[in-house]
Amino acid sequence: MRDLIRQLREALPFASPEAQVCSGVCQGCSKTLLDFLESELEDWERRLDLGEKPGLADLSRLIRISQKSRRVLVRNGLIEGSVGGEG
Repeated sequence: MRDLIRQLREALPFASPEAQVCSGVCQGCSKTLLDFLESELEDWERRLDLGEKPGLADLSRLIRISQKSRRVLVRNGLIEGSVGGEG
């Protein structure tokens, strides 16, 4: 889980200024998605620090949320990649 969190923090533009996140075409609110995903990551970091062990369902949920968020960020032009795949 910690590796997944690290990879997400490196791959997604959490530190981007709001003006960059909220400019241009918007097909889903990038800022809201990034805020939601950031809170999910912070929650899991806290839970891991307290000794909680995530299950497969927890990992799958976080992966699913991040994939959906990534697709929106690609559509909105905030990150590069294909919309249909993971490339």
